[in-house]
Amino acid sequence: MAFDAGMMSAVVYEMNLEAADAKIERVLQPSKDLIVLQLHSGRATKRLMISASSNNPRINITELTFENPTEPPMFCMLLRKHLVGARISEVRQFGFERALEIVVDGYDELGYPSKKYIIVEIMGKYSNLILCDGDYKIIAPLRIVEMSINQKRPILPGMGYELPPPQDKLDPLKAERAEFIRLYENTELPPDKFIQTKYLGFSQLVAREIAFRAGGRSPAALWEAFDYAVGIIKTKSYTPTLIRRKELKDGVVIPGKPLDYCYLPISQYGGSAIVETLPDFGTLLDTFFEEKEKTERLQQRAADIFRLLTNAETRLKKKTALQRRDIADCAEKEKYRRYGDLIISNIYRIERGMTSATLTDWSEDPPVDVSVPLDARLSPAANAQRWYKRYAKAKTAEVELAKQIEISERELEYIHTVFDALSRAETDSDITDIRRELYESGYASKMKNYVATKPQKPKPMLFETTGGYEVLIGKNNAQNDYITTRLAEPDDIWFHVKNSPGSHVVIRTGGDTPPDEDLTECAVLAAYFSKEREGENVEVDYTEIRYVKKPNGSKPGYVTYKRNKTAIVTPDAELAKRLRKN
Repeated sequence: MAFDAGMMSAVVYEMNLEAADAKIERVLQPSKDLIVLQLHSGRATKRLMISASSNNPRINITELTFENPTEPPMFCMLLRKHLVGARISEVRQFGFERALEIVVDGYDELGYPSKKYIIVEIMGKYSNLILCDGDYKIIAPLRIVEMSINQKRPILPGMGYELPPPQDKLDPLKAERAEFIRLYENTELPPDKFIQTKYLGFSQLVAREIAFRAGGRSPAALWEAFDYAVGIIKTKSYTPTLIRRKELKDGVVIPGKPLDYCYLPISQYGGSAIVETLPDFGTLLDTFFEEKEKTERLQQRAADIFRLLTNAETRLKKKTALQRRDIADCAEKEKYRRYGDLIISNIYRIERGMTSATLTDWSEDPPVDVSVPLDARLSPAANAQRWYKRYAKAKTAEVELAKQIEISERELEYIHTVFDALSRAETDSDITDIRRELYESGYASKMKNYVATKPQKPKPMLFETTGGYEVLIGKNNAQNDYITTRLAEPDDIWFHVKNSPGSHVVIRTGGDTPPDEDLTECAVLAAYFSKEREGENVEVDYTEIRYVKKPNGSKPGYVTYKRNKTAIVTPDAELAKRLRKN
């Protein structure tokens, strides 16, 4: 569902309840399209997230945490200058549009009262955040819109702010029954298309829900359903609704990935989806967008790494296939040795100039005649040496090719571990760590415009088991090495998914023997933070750190281990979320 005017109305209502009279303590800009205001109200600290992303624009009170860039962008610094220390007095929606203003009361440089407006427009690729002074003169926009792009409505510092041009649609909050029925009877559009075409602010999901509740094309029934949806907005009786896909696990239906969201109850999916009611709209929007945005941000920030790894994977697979073909050819080496032996044992029967000879192999029972190719330019002895040399060459090549195939397969395994680490990267620091790892592993020449940076202290994920034991989990190969070879003690227990890329998991025992329940939780975490996170009955090896070794010169994240046991578990996202501490 698009973030429509109805959702904007619900979010404005919730923001006025939670953020009114809140003091702006910090302003962050984690990415170019994202602003986070840290608010303090009473004893509570809240975060207001404003995303002007063209893919997922929205505004809501959020529980998500964001990594603050080392150097804040200029727009962030300007917002800090004007907003830090000021208070939010009110949040207002412009009519029934996807735009709002946050009224901020503060003081100017001379200590006089000063009013500012944070205007947020949630309009797809045209979404924007605009800071205006008390006279609605633009101080700075997140996105500048020059006259060459939009002559009717440029957005530039120093210009007066103007609302987006009105659409040729009716305001549903002012709709009357007679007019609605008249318009509907004079159209051939389906009910949902009629609502979206004639009235402002309804997404496809809400329009379909109204049509579904009407149960047909009856004008009176459609009006009743329409009036029901509008009544929810007028009376502020919103319902934060999340629609999830249905998934089967062990023959049981469980909630799957988020499919849609809305501000009113949804019934159109029937039994084909799972409909949940969440406590508030901040939680609703966080839940719906968290996984989706994480994937999109990762693809944007790490596009060059994905391209590098994909090319390396393709090259290694092609190289390994050729090596396997060559080693298959080496299987002929015994035939070459046999030809040489037959020539030596039957040399009296061969003369120079012959191109082949049928020789008897007396080592077989019964003896067999074998046709041996000869080089007419060579003597019989030279022909024998020719086959012996081919035998020796094939034998040597077979050994060397086996070594090269092992090296290629090890390299391919490493590439897969980096792919796995990328799939679980959460912050810009995680991406930077992976870039540095690839640079140090010899991929620098293939990484366009890469500049080596000073390594930062690794920050692995921290968990705590039910029994109170601390658990460290690496997000990438560098962190895996760090926790396994630097932080862990000999008595600590190490976990890793069997025969698949994944995180190193270490439970710090302090010399104790953790209960089976805690060890099982660690095995579940190791399965979840691996390539097998969507699987079932995943095998996880575990052993004491004293039995885990990192070979000299091996790739980051590679270790060998012995005296291990194996647990069979099923990954559990809820357990991982519950046990995590950072």
